[in-house]
Amino acid sequence: MIKYLGLPIDASADGHGIDILMLYVHLLMGVLFVGWLAYFLYAIWRFRQKRNPKADYHGVTNHFSTYAEIIVAAVEAVLLIGFSIPIWGHAVDEFPKEKDATVIKVIGQQFAWNARYPGADQVFGSNNVRFVANTNQFGLDYSDAHAKDDFSVLGEIEVPVNKPVIAQISSMDVIHCFAIKPMRVTQDAIPGMMIPAWFTPVREGTYLINCAQLCGNGHSSMHGYLKVVSQAEYDKWLASKSGGQKPASFE
Repeated sequence: MIKYLGLPIDASADGHGIDILMLYVHLLMGVLFVGWLAYFLYAIWRFRQKRNPKADYHGVTNHFSTYAEIIVAAVEAVLLIGFSIPIWGHAVDEFPKEKDATVIKVIGQQFAWNARYPGADQVFGSNNVRFVANTNQFGLDYSDAHAKDDFSVLGEIEVPVNKPVIAQISSMDVIHCFAIKPMRVTQDAIPGMMIPAWFTPVREGTYLINCAQLCGNGHSSMHGYLKVVSQAEYDKWLASKSGGQKPASFE
């Protein structure tokens, strides 16, 4: 039934649970819509002027509406406690260990996505805000030995399949929002803050990265691509990039 919701392709290990929650929420909203609409039409018919020429000052004397509200509240509590909170807790409290994940730093700017990789040594070089420029979006300090194999890409992020990805997200200018719908991940990119988000891609392919926060006149054109490849292909790509390449320039 999930496919009839019109959701994007699910390419994430945790996507199914999120989709199931959305399905249940839609079903609840559908039941409420039909139920309250039916009650509204019944009330119009039942209390029409012809049948009730004289006003009834006592009103409804049964407790049907009270019971209905209790049932709706109970179902909402089940969705919240049984689904929403566990999914949220898994996303924010059960981060994978960095040694078992692909760790990248993502920074948004009007109107593009930059990603920084730690290179072959898997250690990020130090950075400082005073070094930030259009040609050094991350403010990388190239005097640091660990920075020599760090590299950045513009617009296309590459990660291996079946391995958690931790994206540390920030912004260079205004508030953006890093969103990859097939991965079921959305996280605001806020200037001055580095906010982590994670997902596990389970299907190879190329997926669109959107900005889900209105960020200026070029907002609609702010997109990038997430390329999910095999581990062997990723290792080969990483080796080709880890030569002290400086960040890609975006003017």
